[in-house]
Amino acid sequence: MRRDEQVGPGRTVTAGDALLLAAGAAELAADGLARALGRVRELLNRADLDELATGGQRELKARGQLVFDRLATGPAHLEILAQHAAARRTAPAGDD
Repeated sequence: MRRDEQVGPGRTVTAGDALLLAAGAAELAADGLARALGRVRELLNRADLDELATGGQRELKARGQLVFDRLATGPAHLEILAQHAAARRTAPAGDD
């Protein structure tokens, strides 16, 4: 950073600064995209791709089942006890 540059809310951004920021952001995005494409290429070259896909599908189904089970059962027993304890703490002293 040069000595004459201002840092803070009152700093004005020149067209050159904006261009450099945009170029830096574009390079960062391009680098991330290149890495992601490399990972996809590696994944597609795996010999056990079918087994990997089957395992992933099984894992997602298990996670989905957990979500449905959690929604279907209602609040947990300890959660209900905690709610009752909190209600007793906040209730006026003679309502027991």
